Amino acid sequence: MAATQTTDEYDVIVIGAGAVGENVADRAVQGGMRTAIIEAELVGGECSYWACMPSKALLRSGTAVRAAQAVDGAAQAVTGETDVHAVLERRNRIASNWNDDGQAAWVSTAGIDLVRGHATITAPREVTVTAEDGSTRVLTAAHAVAVCTGSVASLPDVPGLAEAEPWTSKEATSAQGVPTTLAIIGGGVVASEMATAYTSLGSVVHVIARSGLLTRNEPFAGELVAASLTKLGAHLHLGASPTSVARTPGRSVAITLDDGTELVTDEILVATGRTPRTQDLGLENIGLTPGKGLSVDDSMLVQSQGNDALAGEWLYAAGDVNQRALLTHQGKYQARIAGDAIAARARGIRISTEPWSACQATADHQAVPQVTFTDPEVASVGLSAAEAEKAGYRTRVIDYDIGNVAGASVLADDYQGRARMVVDEDRQVLLGVTFVGADVGELLHSATVAVVGEVPISRLWHAVPSYPTLSEVWLRLLESYGRPAA
Repeated sequence: MAATQTTDEYDVIVIGAGAVGENVADRAVQGGMRTAIIEAELVGGECSYWACMPSKALLRSGTAVRAAQAVDGAAQAVTGETDVHAVLERRNRIASNWNDDGQAAWVSTAGIDLVRGHATITAPREVTVTAEDGSTRVLTAAHAVAVCTGSVASLPDVPGLAEAEPWTSKEATSAQGVPTTLAIIGGGVVASEMATAYTSLGSVVHVIARSGLLTRNEPFAGELVAASLTKLGAHLHLGASPTSVARTPGRSVAITLDDGTELVTDEILVATGRTPRTQDLGLENIGLTPGKGLSVDDSMLVQSQGNDALAGEWLYAAGDVNQRALLTHQGKYQARIAGDAIAARARGIRISTEPWSACQATADHQAVPQVTFTDPEVASVGLSAAEAEKAGYRTRVIDYDIGNVAGASVLADDYQGRARMVVDEDRQVLLGVTFVGADVGELLHSATVAVVGEVPISRLWHAVPSYPTLSEVWLRLLESYGRPAA
């Protein structure tokens, strides 16, 4: 029987029902736009099922055990090991057992039409959706199409790697068992977090990181995380790269490194970067290149660059797909801006292009917050010292040992951590802040407010931290910098 086809008209069509797409659609609906959202997999996307939430669930139990072991009195009560089955079951619950009924219900209550199937842009403002049964549905958008399809893990060009069927973050966060041995290629956030998680769950972990760990952060972040992973029992192969990978007949993985080391592990995880998910969206039908990221302005409008098919301000892209900041919270920030910009332009309102205005994602450029949930945590916002220097700022860098803060001595008996603030000496405001240590993720929003708000150092002296908390590190950083003249 021939596949049927129907056509529907909307104001806005959103491709991808992850956290980013949901937020674009929600803001568009709140702006009075009739909106459809298209999803080929699970509503809620990577963050809910294969990234942020399940990864943090895998990490939390081990972190909690070590936190108790670091406090005399509690340490004596911790007599057993982490229950791997219970950890995985808890992770399954947090990932909703990979069932999206709850997320789909929210989409409906938000007034968004959910269309399931694979989306292809077939013409300007036109998206064809192919359902599992082969039927097609053509959606047309009066005002905008927003691409929110995220990214996929990329594989380095290592002989035999693809044929070895490696894990990516998707398999690592959804595995129903723990391998006895695990090799991880990469040194970024995913690699460092999964090394922490699987070491905590009992795997013998080998981390192969050519450039080191967390190299986009301040250097001391990677150094402290590397020391912690080594203490947990992980084997770090820093400065090394794999030259060949092979899945053996017994299903183990044989890995040869360029320093001559040979490893045999049960599984191998590749965490070396991500690629925009645009390979099969039909971008070629509107003069764009499949597999490439979509370049946008600060309202998330895709730049036309003389492409007639994009004339009329109709194509938007938010989240990983535009390659600005590959973080869920930053994607949601972009999404809210995109939804509001779409609704405003549909009403004929000319939006402001001034930095920090309602429809400009200014924070993407130099005020991006990020927490890496290793043990110790790494929390940062804004520019690193090296980035600030490269950007031409005249800076002063202030470091402080968080373990010297009274609140840290209460939190753990031998607290190890470090804080850094990067000050723009000409304007006397913060350009960036980094914390490394237990529970520092909860310090980060105060730093984010200081960076985004460009709060003067003289005013920060009047933001009094409670005693005894980790937040007292702010006072110590300011004291190290020096009190302003009376």
